[in-house]
Order: sequence, then structure tokens, then C-alpha cells
Amino acid sequence: MSLAGEERKTSIMDLLNERGKVIASELSQLFEVSTETIRRDLDELEKENKLKKVYGGAVKFRVEVELGHNEREFVHAEAKRKIGFLAAELIEDNDVIVVDEGSTALQIIHFLVNKRNLTILTSSIPALMLLIEHQKRNKYDGKIIFIGGEVNAKHLRVSGPIAEKIMDDFYVNKSFVSVDGISLKNGVSSYDYERSVFTKKLIRCAETAIVVADSSKVDKRTVAKIVDMEDIHIIISDQAPPTEWKPALMKMDLRWIHPQ
Repeated sequence: MSLAGEERKTSIMDLLNERGKVIASELSQLFEVSTETIRRDLDELEKENKLKKVYGGAVKFRVEVELGHNEREFVHAEAKRKIGFLAAELIEDNDVIVVDEGSTALQIIHFLVNKRNLTILTSSIPALMLLIEHQKRNKYDGKIIFIGGEVNAKHLRVSGPIAEKIMDDFYVNKSFVSVDGISLKNGVSSYDYERSVFTKKLIRCAETAIVVADSSKVDKRTVAKIVDMEDIHIIISDQAPPTEWKPALMKMDLRWIHPQ
């Protein structure tokens, strides 16, 4: 790009920081260049993670971070409850399953009262405590295996090399994993790299890999890639998939479950 182009990009960022949003047609008039040139500028700035393109212009780039467990538990709570119910319907007596540390996956435990002789592996401290409580009250019938590893106090989970090594010794029927982003192009992703590596392990040790994620995660890419969409067998969400996704999901034989 020419020096004039770099100066224009700097001016665009100054306007964006001042206003919070810029309109392509207005920038075209202001800088006396074509709207195609402005779109190329915005494309470049988006690749540099300096802004986010929207229809007709761009908005300030917002850095998202993973909320702590206690905060996540109350976000989209009703959607997560519905997902937990649908996920539990896939579990059969005698299954060996993984319930990971996500607040959505945690909801599955509330709907296991009629299941028999389960074995549940979990990396979630809240899930462990909930399973123990349910077992004491005869609301859970089965074994509980806590996956050891390095403890993350903020997210109340374990992960890392120790946890990954433990999972090398297990085969499971179904893994229920929470993710932070689901994208046809970029696969499923997490805010945290270490967590993404461990989640990949949980997916690959299972006969059936099931992603549980509310609709706020759909058509979204976060920091660390977990796996491609082709590596997932089922997605459970509170809403139907985007209409334009359906042919690709069918081609991948990826089942999408949602409330009817």
C-alpha cells in the first residue's frame, strides 16, 4: 500500500476511535477515493485486528475474554438448561461419558436421574461436586472419575499435560464438550490454548464427540482452534443452525440438535 494509503488507514482509525463506528460511503467522500478503495482499507485493518467490518462500514474491535466459571453460569442460563436436557437424552444406561468443565455441559448432570450404571469422567470441579451431591441423594447411579491435572482457580477446572496423560488410558462412548466458538470455516475454538488442547483430547478419545453450545457461540471464531467441524459428530444448541450452513452440515454428516 502507498504512503497515502497508510496515512488514510491511520486517519480511519482516528475517526473510529472517536466515533466508535465508520461508514464506508462517508469515508469515500471524506478521502475522495472510491468505496472499493475504502473497503480494501477496512479489509487490511480487520486482518490487523484493529477493527471489525460490518455491513456498510466498520466498528471498533472488541477484545473478548473468557468469563470465570461463576460469571458463565448465569449467562444464557435458560438456553443452557434446554441444551443440558437434550444432551441427557442421548445418554444410555451403561455409557462411559465425559462431561467437560463448561457451564453448558454442567447442566447435563441435572437430567441423569433415570440413567443407570453410568461412568462419568469430568475435569470440572463444580461438576464433580454436583455429581457427588446427586449420588448422595440417589439422583445419580454410577461411577465418578475426576480427571486430575493442574487446577485453574478462576475457571474451576483442570487441564494440562497431566490431565491429557490420564485421558490416554480411557475410551469413552460420548464426550460432551463446551466451546467458545463454532465456525464452518474455522471449526470449533476456545479462548484458552491449554484448554483447547485438552478439549481436543476429550473429543478424540470418544466414539461420539458432542459439542454443547448456546447460539451466542455460533458463527464465531475465538483465539485457539480445537478441531475442524468434520471432527464433531453432533452439535446441540438452543437454536437451529444458520440456514446457509445446512448443506455443509449434511455433507459432513454432522447432526444438529435443537429444541423443536
